[in-house]
Amino acid sequence: MTSPHDSGLWQRPDDASGRPASARLVDPEDDLSAPHYGGDFETTAIPRYDAGKPANDQPFSLGADPEPLPYVQPGTGLAPGAYGTPTPAIPTEVGVDENRRDRRGTQNLGLLVLRVAVGVLLISHGLQKMFGWFGGEGINGFRDYLTDVGFRHADILSYVAAGGQIVAGVLLVIGLFTPVAAAGALAYLVTAILAEAMDAHNDARLSAFLTDGHEYEVLLLLVVAALVLVGPGRYSVDRGRGWARRPFVGSFAALVVGIGAGVAIWVLLNGGNPLA
Repeated sequence: MTSPHDSGLWQRPDDASGRPASARLVDPEDDLSAPHYGGDFETTAIPRYDAGKPANDQPFSLGADPEPLPYVQPGTGLAPGAYGTPTPAIPTEVGVDENRRDRRGTQNLGLLVLRVAVGVLLISHGLQKMFGWFGGEGINGFRDYLTDVGFRHADILSYVAAGGQIVAGVLLVIGLFTPVAAAGALAYLVTAILAEAMDAHNDARLSAFLTDGHEYEVLLLLVVAALVLVGPGRYSVDRGRGWARRPFVGSFAALVVGIGAGVAIWVLLNGGNPLA
């Protein structure tokens, strides 16, 4: 019977001599060297990715790559300085010459004729009331007329009405502060038509108001209202202002103010019902 500590049990047939006793206690197959073992410096060689390509071929060279696009922040456009600042496109009307955009043909000449005609009429009637020129009744006659119609403070109102009529006419002729001048003339004409309607009612001829000469005043009122809306045109002192080139909100407001002022003057200084 043999002992388990007998080292002879762990020896291989060819290990009778030349092998340390400590090495006989490990797995016999573990410390066998391969016949082609090259030492500690033997490694597994990994072939290069470009081993089969020509030497002058650079697969990852960035020299010939196109310039990358600039980074764009969402919603901010191009990066500053990348390709310049983008210029927004200006919408233009097709077939419209920019130099001819503000030209309106003969409209400016027509507005000049209309302004001068209305202004001269207002000036002449104002001079009749103020000084009695052109066969007028003068300031005293105009004051008496206002008193008969029912206006209060006729002494002051006669001067204000006649002088305002002259000033509005002059401003319309030269085209200065046209919306204001036309609104003042409109206020005077609204009050005048209401006074004429009251006078016609007292004379029992209100039904014939537009057939006995008063249609002239109604037509003049409509012409002045049109001047408020269309503006003075190019041939005026106001030609550089907005209400002369493209009248819109301001002119409409002047129209409302003119009509409202005429009605307010009638209500505050007369208060009669021209249709009753």
